[in-house]
Amino acid sequence: MELPLILVAEDERDIRELIVITLQTHGLTNVIQAINGEEAVAKAKAQEPGLILMDVRMPKMTGYEACQVLKDDPLTSEIPVVFLSAKGQDAEIKRGKALGAEEYILKPFAPDELVTRVVNILKRSGYQVPSS
Repeated sequence: MELPLILVAEDERDIRELIVITLQTHGLTNVIQAINGEEAVAKAKAQEPGLILMDVRMPKMTGYEACQVLKDDPLTSEIPVVFLSAKGQDAEIKRGKALGAEEYILKPFAPDELVTRVVNILKRSGYQVPSS
């Protein structure tokens, strides 16, 4: 079973590493990382991940801007995007969903909740994922 590629786009190294370790601990070991929105777009176009976990507030290009670019490109428009953000106002969540985000997860999040939501999205997209 080939694991889906997951792109984690987060500018804060500690949070990015926590997400990667959490995914890998639950058997989702095929993970790449980006440190800003611009890099996330480039890596998504080059490697076509099965899912993108993306912070909203990042340098060079925000998560919202990166999501817009990805959703406007036929090559990447079908990749599910999940926003991770400390900003949980309704307007922020609505904006993320309006841009085509699959889900909006608030920080801080429980690692198990993150994995459950990621696995559910991957399954809906047709991927086989390890059961943790």
